[in-house]
Amino acid sequence: MRSLRDRALDAAIELVGTQGLKALTHRRIDERADLPPGSTSNYFRTRDALLRGVADAILEREISGMRATFAPQSAEELLEAMVALLDRTTEDQRTLTSARLVLFMEASHNPALRESLGRGRATFEAALQGALAELGATDPVAATRAMMACAEGLILHRVARHDDSDIRPALELVVRAALA
Repeated sequence: MRSLRDRALDAAIELVGTQGLKALTHRRIDERADLPPGSTSNYFRTRDALLRGVADAILEREISGMRATFAPQSAEELLEAMVALLDRTTEDQRTLTSARLVLFMEASHNPALRESLGRGRATFEAALQGALAELGATDPVAATRAMMACAEGLILHRVARHDDSDIRPALELVVRAALA
C-alpha cells in the first residue's frame, strides 16, 4: 500500500504533467490523491519544498527505470538501449516526463530546484559516459554531451509536439559518430 506522502507525490506529478505548474497546489494535490485536507502541506510545508519533493520523486522513478539500461556490449546494444529509454520516457512515462520538462523551465530561476534536477542528469550522464568509454569512444565526455543533447531534444520534441516519428535514425547517427 502506498504511503500518504507517495500518494501526494503521485498526484502532484500527474497534475504538473497533465495541467502544468499552475495546477500544483496543496489543496488540488489532496483532492486528486483523495487525501484529507492539509495532508500534502504536512509533508511539504512550502511550495519550494513541494517542487523539490516532486523533482526528487521523478528522479527516483526515472533512475530506478534505467538502472539496467547502460551495460551495452556493442554500439548496436547502446542504440537499442537509447531507443528503448526514449520510447519509455515519451510513451509509457509521458506524464512523468512532461512533469520533468515543466520543472526544468521552473528551475531556470529556482536554484534549489535546478540542483535537484541536476542530480538526475548527472547520474544519467555518468552512466552514459562510462558506457561510451567501455565501448571505445575516443572522447567519452564530448560523446556524452552530444548524445545527451540529442536525447533531450528528441524527448522535448516528442512530448511538446506530440510527435511519434521514428527516433532511431537520429540516435543511430549520434551513436555511430560517438564511437567512430
